[in-house]
Amino acid sequence: MAGPGCPLQGLTEDEDVQAMLRGSKLLKIRSRTWHKERLYRLQEDGLSVWFQRRIPRAASQHIFFVQHIEAVREGHQSEGLRRFGGAFAPARCLTIAFKGRRKNLDLAAPTAEEAQRWVRGLAKLRARLDAMSQRERLDHWIHSYLHRADSDQDSKMSFKEIKSLLRMVNVDMNDMYAYRLFKECDHSNNERLEGAEIEAFLRRLLKRPELEEIFRRYSGEDRVLSASELLEFLEDQGEDGATLACAQKLIQTYELNETAKQHELMTLDGFMMYLLSPEGAALNVAHTCVFQDMGQPLAHYFISSSHNTYLTDSQIGGTSSTEAYIRAFTQGCRCVELDCWEGPGGEPVIYHGHTLTSKILFRDVIQAVRDHAFTLSPYPVILSLENHCGLEQQIVMARHLRNILGDMLVTQALDSQNPEELPSPEQLKCRVLVKGKKLPAARNEDGRILSDREDEDEDEEEAEEALETAEQRKRAKQISPELSALVVYCCATRLRTLEPSPGPPQPCKIGSLSERKARKFTREAGTSFVRHNTQQLTRVYPLGLRMTSANYNPQEMWNSGCQLVALNFQTPGYEMDLNTGRFLINGQCGYVLKPAYLRQLNTTFDPECPGPPRTTLTVQVLTAQQLPKLNVEKPNSIVDPLVRVEIYGVPEDCAHKETDYVLNNGFNPCWEQTLQFQLRAPELVLVRFVVEDYDTTSPNDFVGQFTLPLNSLKQGYRHIHLLSKDGASLSPATLFVHIRIENS
Repeated sequence: MAGPGCPLQGLTEDEDVQAMLRGSKLLKIRSRTWHKERLYRLQEDGLSVWFQRRIPRAASQHIFFVQHIEAVREGHQSEGLRRFGGAFAPARCLTIAFKGRRKNLDLAAPTAEEAQRWVRGLAKLRARLDAMSQRERLDHWIHSYLHRADSDQDSKMSFKEIKSLLRMVNVDMNDMYAYRLFKECDHSNNERLEGAEIEAFLRRLLKRPELEEIFRRYSGEDRVLSASELLEFLEDQGEDGATLACAQKLIQTYELNETAKQHELMTLDGFMMYLLSPEGAALNVAHTCVFQDMGQPLAHYFISSSHNTYLTDSQIGGTSSTEAYIRAFTQGCRCVELDCWEGPGGEPVIYHGHTLTSKILFRDVIQAVRDHAFTLSPYPVILSLENHCGLEQQIVMARHLRNILGDMLVTQALDSQNPEELPSPEQLKCRVLVKGKKLPAARNEDGRILSDREDEDEDEEEAEEALETAEQRKRAKQISPELSALVVYCCATRLRTLEPSPGPPQPCKIGSLSERKARKFTREAGTSFVRHNTQQLTRVYPLGLRMTSANYNPQEMWNSGCQLVALNFQTPGYEMDLNTGRFLINGQCGYVLKPAYLRQLNTTFDPECPGPPRTTLTVQVLTAQQLPKLNVEKPNSIVDPLVRVEIYGVPEDCAHKETDYVLNNGFNPCWEQTLQFQLRAPELVLVRFVVEDYDTTSPNDFVGQFTLPLNSLKQGYRHIHLLSKDGASLSPATLFVHIRIENS
């Protein structure tokens, strides 16, 4: 049943997909002894896989979606299969890794060929899904609900089944209005819709009056847009450098009607296709690839950074896993943390010291860095070592780093004439830097006593040291020459004061600060801190008191030019939304060039005193489309959505404004409300669009969000494609807005 826009279109005859539709009995592997046979079967929608569970759960918990798959790995390519899959030949094994927080699915097929069918089949389905337009996704989305609402599967829809469909798609329509719509399409007058009648009903349901109104405004009486009329629309949108040739190209790309296309005309359908495409989205499509100058010193960039990277959960009793590093790299992270402790058998381990978190081998993490660090971004990765090992195991660490990473590892200055100057991301492509303590040149023979801890606030450091024996403390403060030699550009140092040190600047020194200390510097010495960060790297990390691995607001630190603002990537929330939004641009490569006033050595910028407003942002929140149901199992549970626009920037720019809520309509709510913001430092601003389900008696429930830099926000009529709490697409859910940005 490959309906309109179905991912199976063109794949129904494919042998791999046919085998997936029939289903396979695969072994799910969770431990050395936990191997359970489960049936996995591709659903007819081509978008989801149904799987058997030992204990039946709600229907929604028996499926996973193809669009939520991050990667499919063949063989023993996950921590789980490397540890527990030894009894199964690698050719029979595969791992499905998901976006967000969902755990990997480690599977063994009965034969290598069956494993390959799933690997190839999922790759084809993912490629087809990526190629689907928003309109195709929408068609497919509504038809999948239609199939479910047809309770007796007779391909005819009674009014009762239509009411069920409406509730499924999150709209509580007045019975009289719904019945009128139903009867308008029931041409056979038999109280059943079938075939063309169903399609007519869906067309009415999916009508976008606000888009029709905009289209009519530009198309005039003939109800089609000529290339010159489309150009007028593009100019009003604020599309820089729009030409007649651009308008003609858009018609050729998005118009569905061949006759209209031949006459260089765009119909309403083509116009909707364009506005729902990436070119019609709020995010500037030119900013989705690397577009910034990557040839400046490392200190001139914000760098996506993770704290306690090894954790998959909280820092008290969570699981440590190499998968957490792989997941961070797939999210664009370029600076990961390795908390290194003495392990048994002479092998260093990584875990959160003095807690119940599990341990992983240092060498396994370095292998994960080698295999996965550069799959998404070619720009350098920084390994931030927090070293608690004695000299012997530090030598082992140095050996693993050299042997496993080989030429990837930076072991000497790129420019021997200027060894103290920080190179650029471009110069360091596909290279790995070690951040750690470095011995002074004169004391490089025997291992010098130095602390390699984060510059923790005194009370935190004392608390940690109280848990260690004097012997452990002594061992952990020694630095081996072998490990010291691998620290080239990121020499960890304590940043106690912002007073310039005597002598020339030392760009290779990197200070580590807790969020509390960074805030103190910003408040008490704003401009000095900004100037410090024009030349030297600063890493900020969450207070150790955040036992649940909660995050802090990273924007405060970016305002002062701190480059490595480390967050718990495993903890979803607005803080990680901001991080994702900050690094959404520039090809999601993990490096974003700081504004000019955060790069100039003699800058006078102070985030606490940014000067008068110089930009006005006006957001007209118009409508939303196909918002997800929050309680899938309750048919009568329908959202009451409101939209909040949040501004994050320097303190004086921060603001939240929201619309009223719309009662009982998540399908096509309409607000038409205007929210306006005055901005003093627009280059630093992130704009977060949030949709919530209004609740009178308790906090509102989160529905979806999208965050992006103001400088990458396009003007005019735009669709915003919403994301879930853990960053997965909520397609086809969108917000439709009008944006105006005026600079004074």
